[in-house]
Amino acid sequence: MGIWDKLRGELIDIVQWTEPSQNEILAYRFPRLNNEIKYGAKLVVREGQNAVFINEGKLADVFGPGTYTLTTQNLPILATLLGWKYGFESPFKAEVYFIAMRSWTDQKWGTQNPIMIRCPEFGPVRVRAFGTYAFHVSDPAAFVRQLVATDPSFETYEISAQLRNTVVSRFTDALGKAGLPILDLAGNYEKIGQVALDKIKPDLAQMGLELKLFYVENISLPPEVEQALDTKSKMSVLGDMGRFTQYQTATAIPEAAKNPGGLAGAAAGLGAGVVIGQHMAGAMVASGVAGAAPTVGAVPPPISSVVSIYVAVGQTKTGPYDVAALGQQVATGRLTRDTLVWRQGLATWIKAEQLPELNTLWGSVPPPLPPTP
Repeated sequence: MGIWDKLRGELIDIVQWTEPSQNEILAYRFPRLNNEIKYGAKLVVREGQNAVFINEGKLADVFGPGTYTLTTQNLPILATLLGWKYGFESPFKAEVYFIAMRSWTDQKWGTQNPIMIRCPEFGPVRVRAFGTYAFHVSDPAAFVRQLVATDPSFETYEISAQLRNTVVSRFTDALGKAGLPILDLAGNYEKIGQVALDKIKPDLAQMGLELKLFYVENISLPPEVEQALDTKSKMSVLGDMGRFTQYQTATAIPEAAKNPGGLAGAAAGLGAGVVIGQHMAGAMVASGVAGAAPTVGAVPPPISSVVSIYVAVGQTKTGPYDVAALGQQVATGRLTRDTLVWRQGLATWIKAEQLPELNTLWGSVPPPLPPTP
């Protein structure tokens, strides 16, 4: 044996891993020529690390932060497996994995496809959600067994898809079981996130991981549903559709003056807008839309040409009749000037001759003479 070989055999190796800055390595296998580590070598494990020894494919020992001299005293399992008894003359072959135990923050998650949930207020709706989470290795032995295996450099991107799928699946369960109205979700992100966190933890524990934080940043509706809600909010804020129509007209006049058609070209459009606004206001009031107020000073719709009139026959109300039908009753003598009639808008029953709509039924025939005193 040469002098350099003798010195090399008596030197104490140092087994350590200094993580490069801004790396995303979860597990790193210490490189050794032929995986030989000398008896008495120094093992340096820094804060935020654990060291896992693998011998012939089996997990042997796990070391926390500290400096260790690799002897039979602190490697009892390896000592039993290898039968160390030759001191410096017998190096042993083993793999050493350094595990990063720190928290991995700002991990993104989001729903690739919309989630269908049942809203108590709007019924079935589709929502999307996204946020962030943080995790760390909680059980180095389980982590090496389940995920690392023989990978010499295991990075976060290798499990990001699996973690994201797990997170989204459990979040979907939590959101579906929450049973909250869509409009109340924004005030319950923390509650939903905590429920999802509790559901996700068991799945990650099987892989030797622990979910530290889980945040819901946003839950959004489809654009068309959001637009409908915005429209409803605008109507509630505007309230008086008459004033809104006046405002639109006043705003459109300066813009119309700039157009080639001028004010004359815009008049028809403005008139149509006024009529549409009035009909919308009437429909909102009739249907009881929340926040819709009756239009003050608005032009009423045209009066229908069909007039419905009721006729009193004795103590019985008959009808309603239109003017043409009542003309036939005049011809048969059933309807006279003194017959009591009523239509919408009258406070009480009146004589037929007092109703302007029926004046043409008797032509130029004068009324009967008053009785002789």
